[in-house]
Amino acid sequence: MTADQIIQTLKMLPHPIEGGYYAETYRSAASLPQSVLPSLAGSPYPADRSLATAIYYLITADTFSAMHRVRGDEMFHFYLGDPVEMLQLHPDGSGELIVLGQDIASGMKLQHHVPGGVWQGSRLREGGKFALLGTTMSPGFDYADYDSAHPDSLIAQYAEFRDQITARTVPPNSGPSHL
Repeated sequence: MTADQIIQTLKMLPHPIEGGYYAETYRSAASLPQSVLPSLAGSPYPADRSLATAIYYLITADTFSAMHRVRGDEMFHFYLGDPVEMLQLHPDGSGELIVLGQDIASGMKLQHHVPGGVWQGSRLREGGKFALLGTTMSPGFDYADYDSAHPDSLIAQYAEFRDQITARTVPPNSGPSHL
């Protein structure tokens, strides 16, 4: 299948902030009250959250997942396509590059956990055409818990990852900096 065929088949939409394409496939009817949700860096959840959510997520050669962070834990699942390089920048100043893909013998991951509050962004490996991923979040996703990264701020804090950050950020003033 081509990326366009996958987008049509799964009824995917362009992600309004992050880039790529997505389709929500699950949102738990059960919810967690705000009072039991954990704080992130001293900031509590602003309201109750769904117990869990899941989406399909697709990136192509001309899209990427822009650097962002979400409040809750996120589990990535690699389904098909070309390898994806995910940059993670941790609150302690460290960072790592993870490769999601089918070649598990070479260390690629079929699943990968991103803790809440970790900056993340993904793109295809050079020469790739598309990758279909999925993410599952618990507590469930809400745009109120999503922060877009500003490249200058991230580069100031994570200078050794300058090139990787630049490859995964939207230029300033081209979109919202925070939702």
